[in-house]
Amino acid sequence: MTREEFVEQFGGVFEHSPWIAERAWDHDRIDDPLTSVGVHEAMCAEFRTASRKARTEVLRAHPDLAGRLALANQLTASSRAEQAGAGLDRLTPEELERFTELNQRYMEKFGFPFIIAVRGHDKTSILEAFEERVTHSEDDEFDVACGQVERIAGFRIADMIKGDAA
Repeated sequence: MTREEFVEQFGGVFEHSPWIAERAWDHDRIDDPLTSVGVHEAMCAEFRTASRKARTEVLRAHPDLAGRLALANQLTASSRAEQAGAGLDRLTPEELERFTELNQRYMEKFGFPFIIAVRGHDKTSILEAFEERVTHSEDDEFDVACGQVERIAGFRIADMIKGDAA
């Protein structure tokens, strides 16, 4: 696999942040580009060693859950599938109103959208996590959000590699 092929395949797993795949390749962190663990570990290492400003930009690249991009059908294919898998594309008007309110409060407090790896969650558990995490300190929530971004990337990488093997 060439650098260009690697970035083409994995450049989107950290939402709109191909620089992470580029740096993972350039720093020769990839032991085997055909194993999800190796790719995930290499990309997370690059994400973790990036400046706080760069990591914040990765967080800001994520869409609001059940937010305006979802309503306008402007999510990436991965985000759309992930949110639909958790039932966020089938919210009642009351649930949508609650998500909108929490999205606004969260964004005002932290400066980036609420991020959760929705796999294994439903809208109820996501709302519970949302309501709890909006009370976090800025530093604590930054760490939690970064961990969730890494978890999302892990799921995406595993799905890509499993899909290529099929």
